[in-house]
Amino acid sequence: MNYEILISFIGASMLLTLMPGPDILYVLMQSITNGKKYGIVTAFGLVSGVIIHTTLVAFGVSAIIKHSENLFLGLKVVGALYLLFLAYKSLVSKEVIHLDKKVSSINMFKLYRRGFLMNVINPKVSIFFLAFFPGFLYSSTQNTIIQFYVLGILFMLQAFIIFTLVSILSGQFSSYLNSHKSFSKNIKWFKVIVFIAIAIFILFS
Repeated sequence: MNYEILISFIGASMLLTLMPGPDILYVLMQSITNGKKYGIVTAFGLVSGVIIHTTLVAFGVSAIIKHSENLFLGLKVVGALYLLFLAYKSLVSKEVIHLDKKVSSINMFKLYRRGFLMNVINPKVSIFFLAFFPGFLYSSTQNTIIQFYVLGILFMLQAFIIFTLVSILSGQFSSYLNSHKSFSKNIKWFKVIVFIAIAIFILFS
């Protein structure tokens, strides 16, 4: 077992989770509008959906590996190219982070279900995991499917911790974003660097 790869995976996952996107902004808005516990329930729903995408990727990629190592290498190359494409899209995007959207108050179970469904029905998550996970398989002896589930669980844990911290610190985050209008413009460089770095790691791991 290569623990350095696992540590690299956790680090890369944290950087990806910290990128302002629909999930983390939805957690932030629920926390600001309805309270911190609502943000945490939303976060739990969102990360629960990861297990579905992990299952799809685990069994699909494991089948590819059993069929041909060359196919698996090709998958890693395609995955790296996809991450480079995401870097390019981030570079040319003109997205702006808004925190003035109203989020309706709902009960805890419905909030969890909404977060879960938001994640599960987004096909981009599976596509991203398909590009991201294969480059971080950490053992030549452990069952491949088990390795994917380990990566999926680690991704879920770090995402839930970060989302929970966002909920707890929602007031400070909101104040910072509202007082630093240039944040949206500068964050794209952070995204570009992270996507390129992960793509290079996948290619040469």
